[in-house]
Amino acid sequence: MTSLKDYVSRMKEGQKDIFFITGESRSAVAKSPFVEALIKKDIEVLYMVDPIDEYVIQQMKEYSEKKLKNCTKEGLDLETTEDEKKKLEEQKAKFEPLCKVIKDTLGDKVEKVLVGSRLANSPCVLLTGEHGWSANMERIMKAQALRDASTSSYMVSKKSMEINPENDIISELKRKTDKDASDNIAKNLIWLLYETSLLTSGFSLDDPSSFATRVYKMIKLGLSDGRSDSEADDAPSLIPETTTATGNSKMEDVD
Repeated sequence: MTSLKDYVSRMKEGQKDIFFITGESRSAVAKSPFVEALIKKDIEVLYMVDPIDEYVIQQMKEYSEKKLKNCTKEGLDLETTEDEKKKLEEQKAKFEPLCKVIKDTLGDKVEKVLVGSRLANSPCVLLTGEHGWSANMERIMKAQALRDASTSSYMVSKKSMEINPENDIISELKRKTDKDASDNIAKNLIWLLYETSLLTSGFSLDDPSSFATRVYKMIKLGLSDGRSDSEADDAPSLIPETTTATGNSKMEDVD
């Protein structure tokens, strides 16, 4: 446990904001992809894991003239150097076509797709707007027995996807889409990335069974690698009977 006063006393020289992340438990937020870049930069992050924290932080915008910044929302300024800013601008231009393909593929599931610098290892993450609910607040409100449905629909998180240009998965996805923007393999991988990001970003899946089926098909595809279609079909199925594959082991079936 610590206090905001103690946090400020430990802030790095030149650090302008107090960084925090909210979540269901300490272990959950500690493993969150949102804190990767901050930890890499040796910046301290406050873990706020009590439900009351979400309500308090909506009213408490700053402390000791330091703004409180939620790591899971847009507008996170990591105070990069001029060289880092220049590199990021170059990456934005380079990955702009991929961002468009991802947005076209996901449609209204995400408001926008952008290149960012808050990730160190993860390929992508889902952000919420600065003035909307965080993923954790959305979870809390969904659990309220007497919640106001109209308010819930108004405040529900508008998600943006931030991709990590340094990640190998994103680089390979760019290569595929540069070659063929309508590639079904790439589109299926984009959906898998989106659904996985929902989980790692603290959201709940709209359709867990659909996600599970997609993963099962990926596993089957992996197990059939290097064998003929007939050999792959003879292998024990890992897909539930209601969603058994038709026998085609091509990646295009992972939908």
